[in-house]
Amino acid sequence: KCVCVNFFQMIEPVDVFWKCNKGYLNIPRSLPNGDILIANTGDPSGNAKGGFIVLDGETFELKGNWENECDCPPSGYDFCYKPRHNVLVSSAGVVPKCVGYGFSPDDFKKGVFGRRLNVWNLSCRSLTQCFDLGEDSLPLSVKFLHNPDAAEGYVSCALSGIVYRFYKCEANNWAVEEVIRIPAKDVTGWIMPKMPAFTVDLIISMDDKYLYLSNWLHGDIRQYELSKTCKPRLVGQVFVGGSILRGGPVAVCRDEELKCQPEPLVIKVSSV
Repeated sequence: KCVCVNFFQMIEPVDVFWKCNKGYLNIPRSLPNGDILIANTGDPSGNAKGGFIVLDGETFELKGNWENECDCPPSGYDFCYKPRHNVLVSSAGVVPKCVGYGFSPDDFKKGVFGRRLNVWNLSCRSLTQCFDLGEDSLPLSVKFLHNPDAAEGYVSCALSGIVYRFYKCEANNWAVEEVIRIPAKDVTGWIMPKMPAFTVDLIISMDDKYLYLSNWLHGDIRQYELSKTCKPRLVGQVFVGGSILRGGPVAVCRDEELKCQPEPLVIKVSSV
């Protein structure tokens, strides 16, 4: 027999506000000791603020902040870690009170979109390295390879269209390098003359052979082969929506990748 038990614990916002001075929780993951770590993107007023809160893995009681007080980064979004290398890597985010109104080109160059990749000492909970990936790059999804010994992974930058590989280069030092760049498309009929790749979700297959990337604005899912982790190779691409499909309001004037605008995806005579 299989018995399913539903159990939950309500964590009130006011408790997070007063105990942790945080207010916009995002990605949860379990820690090696069984506790639950949740990434944070803002303070109670909606200003950008990184860091993490910790919940007890058995009672779900709010324990408090995970990071040392002096190590809280200016923004946050996602994270991943490798116990065998005693490292946690976290990405940047956005200013919650600004993006709550929707995407606006006026927000560029105003510090609304994050730009940092942070490297932490997992056991000491201290920030050891920070990489500036460029203004308005917006690094979001961050993933290590699944191999528990692997000391490398990838982070996708939503607005620059760049995927960086991060890797251990020395005993306790890490480095980053650009490995994928999806060029913006020159368009008409859109809110800007250039439509960037908006790469939000990045996942790696369980065998570490492929990287999958969702490109929201252009509307495609991409598959990259990882036989050489420093040179991912595009081997698959399917359009499932997006803003550049043929027959829509957006016309592509210049495209470094495609010869023509993709056809809409139709399932049972319905356009997706």
